[in-house]
Parts: sequence; C-alpha cells; structure tokens
Amino acid sequence: MSKVNFKPLADRVLVEPAAAEEKTASGIIIPDTAKEKPQRGEVVAIGTGKKDEPINVKVGDQVLYGKYSGTEVSIDGKEYLIMKEADIYGIV
Repeated sequence: MSKVNFKPLADRVLVEPAAAEEKTASGIIIPDTAKEKPQRGEVVAIGTGKKDEPINVKVGDQVLYGKYSGTEVSIDGKEYLIMKEADIYGIV
C-alpha cells in the first residue's frame, strides 16, 4: 500500500490504478497501443465526505470504477486517479 502526502476534499477519493494486462489468457502479448485502461485500483486516500453522506470506502480497498472515470494526476512521480466516490461501482 502506498503512502501519499495528499488529502482529497469532500467526497473525493484518490485511486492507484492497477497495471494494464500485458498478456491475454492464451499467452498473446498485448502491445502498448492496444492496452485498455484499467477499471480496477486501490484506494490510497479519501476525503472527509459530505455533511450527510459519509464515505463508504476506506484506504486499501480494491475498487471497480468506470473506464473513463476520474482525472489523472501525478503525485511524487506516480500516476493516480482522483474521482468522486459516486464514480466507484463497488469494492472487490
């Protein structure tokens, strides 16, 4: 689990995306141009939530999110996604 010096505001969550698949199940190597964006990641930091809506995920949870959810940010040289908790579909 990564330790990040970043605190999201309100109902936002910082997610470290999982690595994209390098090979198919049958062993075919996928080139960089054909790789799909991952839809799974690990929660690294969470905000405080809204007044009447607490945050349901916690740091360390493996989550599923939409393919085009969130905004890509670079913190300390690593790539993360910052998104609203509503963009997260569920905890794995």
